[in-house]
Amino acid sequence: MTFANKIAAGAGAAGLALFAALPAWAQEAATAVAAPAEAAAPAADGPIKGPTVEQMAGMVDKGDTAWMLVSSALVLLMSIPALALFYGGLVRTKNMLSLLMQVFMIVSVAALVWVSWGYSLAFTSGNGFIGGFDKIFLQGVNAGTYAATFSNNVYIPEYAFVAFQMTFACITPALIVGAFAERIKFTPLIIFTVLWLTFAYFPIAHMVWYWAGPDFLVDAPADMGLLWGWGALDFAGGTVVHINAGIAGLIGCLIVGPRLGFGKEATPPHSMTMTMIGAALLWVGWFGFNAGSNLESNGLAALAFVNTFVATAAAAVSWALIEQFRHGKPSLLGAVTGAVAGLVAITPASGFAAPMTAILLGLVVSPICFFFVSYLKGKLKYDDTLDVFGVHGIGGIVGALGTAIVADPSLGGQGWIDYTVFPAVPGEYDMAGQFMTQLWAVGTTILWTAVVSAVLFYGLKLTTGLRPTEEAEREGLDLSEHGERAYNY
Repeated sequence: MTFANKIAAGAGAAGLALFAALPAWAQEAATAVAAPAEAAAPAADGPIKGPTVEQMAGMVDKGDTAWMLVSSALVLLMSIPALALFYGGLVRTKNMLSLLMQVFMIVSVAALVWVSWGYSLAFTSGNGFIGGFDKIFLQGVNAGTYAATFSNNVYIPEYAFVAFQMTFACITPALIVGAFAERIKFTPLIIFTVLWLTFAYFPIAHMVWYWAGPDFLVDAPADMGLLWGWGALDFAGGTVVHINAGIAGLIGCLIVGPRLGFGKEATPPHSMTMTMIGAALLWVGWFGFNAGSNLESNGLAALAFVNTFVATAAAAVSWALIEQFRHGKPSLLGAVTGAVAGLVAITPASGFAAPMTAILLGLVVSPICFFFVSYLKGKLKYDDTLDVFGVHGIGGIVGALGTAIVADPSLGGQGWIDYTVFPAVPGEYDMAGQFMTQLWAVGTTILWTAVVSAVLFYGLKLTTGLRPTEEAEREGLDLSEHGERAYNY
């Protein structure tokens, strides 16, 4: 790949700097507040390189700001109630309340960690692996500071960026709990969440999504995360969210061990109705997840919206067809699992693919995930309770690698933008080179989160312990961990 390919990738539309799901930069020295009427507008003869805070104030569009706040609310919807109901319906009645409590409190704790030190570690200048403490406890962030988008001279309020990124940090550790649902103690789970966010999520987010911004990168060519510098494409979190959570879930279920009676006792979902409601809400919320990752309310956000719609539909249909051929009847559980697999796979590609190639990605991901969920898991006998690895881990890998293909302009994709020049321009696409970059990004994410997760799970297992007693597990975590039931009838 060319040098430009290595340090910049994004959606190719002239004037739009679209690369990795979330821009990585909110200007650090921005503390002054300027009234919009007094702010300097972009120069008539072209965009302004390295604009001041006062100039940034005139580069903010209310429509972009409104879209980012709505998208943030939609992503929060994905965690609570969507993920909580999706997961909760899949476990046994005696563990329903505990699962709801786990998701609810993980989101709450993650939000506090994010504004305390997570935002600073993920999205300030440091090195290729992690940021610094310049914005710890959101110091220096106020209503008059701004975050870059993927376009030259287009900004959003930094608080809007903080809120949007916070919802990603909240849902990612919540995804992990499905891998060892029904057999984890609450307190060590919350401790794990804080530590895993700090040592796994924030570094990966920094590596994939941090950069100096389209108006500043040309003068700060080394100010970027490691994987961003390689040119890895991840529009909305295939590596940061899904592979990260999927691998952590696999490590967790192996170290925690299988449920009592695993492989011997039937453990059917207690409420497919709730699971269906949760899956439907996930699909709705995912429009904020993917289309919001464009950070601007424009045609590329609409493209990500459409791709999220059709790839998910294709994956749901694909899974149902597989079950029809294999078992003679399609199941609702299979259909909603396929839909989630499609959502996962399109996430890194949502702003790069054309709708028809997005459909192909959805059709392809379901058979691959089906193989891991229905065949390989049984052969290897690991108890990934709610198929976090089989759907999020594998689906994320398929989507991350597939992005290199569907982003190719020859297939209707958006290509990438070269930010090493100002203003940014579309770059020359190399599918083979991009695929290798994606492969390196996937491998780095897997290795990083696997090592961190293993250390944390083993450390907690040897100190606080991870599992409840056999008696407590048989009674159910609702009563043994929380002293109440989901249902009292």
